[in-house]
Amino acid sequence: MKTFDIVTLTVNPSVDKSTHFSGLIAEHKIRCENPKFDAGGGGINVSKAIVRLGGSSLAVFTSGGPVGEMLKDLVKKEGVIFEAIQTVTPTRENFIAVDDTTNSQYRFGFSGNILSDSEVKKILETISDLKPGFLVVSGSLNEGLSTGFYQKVAEIARKSNSKLIVDTSGEALKKVLETGSYLIKPNVGELAKLVGAERLEMEEVNEAAKKIIAKGGAEIVVVSLGPQGAVLVTKDAYEYVPAPNVAKKSTVGAGDSMVGGMVWALSQNKSLKEVIRWGVACGSAATMNEGTQLFKPEDANRLFEWLKEK
Repeated sequence: MKTFDIVTLTVNPSVDKSTHFSGLIAEHKIRCENPKFDAGGGGINVSKAIVRLGGSSLAVFTSGGPVGEMLKDLVKKEGVIFEAIQTVTPTRENFIAVDDTTNSQYRFGFSGNILSDSEVKKILETISDLKPGFLVVSGSLNEGLSTGFYQKVAEIARKSNSKLIVDTSGEALKKVLETGSYLIKPNVGELAKLVGAERLEMEEVNEAAKKIIAKGGAEIVVVSLGPQGAVLVTKDAYEYVPAPNVAKKSTVGAGDSMVGGMVWALSQNKSLKEVIRWGVACGSAATMNEGTQLFKPEDANRLFEWLKEK
């Protein structure tokens, strides 16, 4: 198999169906526009983002049933190289609908079906064989899958000398920190939980991130601040980047786009100052598009040029 500098893992992917309608009224039949279908799931979105920046990666994901076949077709159309691990249970679908009368977005997500022990083993074996420079695990876990699953991936990454980049939350993220990672991307609320605080003020973020770094949980902590931007923290550095003021249409995929921008920049040996700015540029650019379209390269490049001066 061809070697890849970047591998993304999505154990709980989806086909995202998005549409528009006018007026949400209970018990009434709501007429919707023809749906748009996109390949979804954290790691898949990260790989899509990397392609849009001119890079390449291998997307490893599970796929089952007719929806899984549609997922593979959608990933292929995005120009993403992939390896699909076949599952008995079908791939899930998500639904996103925008009410044009209010511009309100409604997002309906479904839990992924249970994976068998042999399917879980196949995922871990696949990752173990690849040994990439950067391994990205992103997204939710399937129903019934142990919260320690990503920790097992972290152990594989450590043995393979792969730089593990993690974008998940809750107990799954806590367990990864016990083994250690290269980069994590919590939001402020998630960071607070990781350090045992009820909430964090802006001036407390740096200290909280450094606690995780000091314990060996991560070398780099990137904290998403939503409309305020993001901060990147290492044991020796602190970089705050404000979010550019853009016309937001959808936040779907913004976090994945941010991770994709950062991983691509890391793979290009760019400075950490550039890495966080590429992340914010791609994440902000994604909010400028409707539904689940991620970002347009020209928008990301324009925003990055603006952020270079910030």
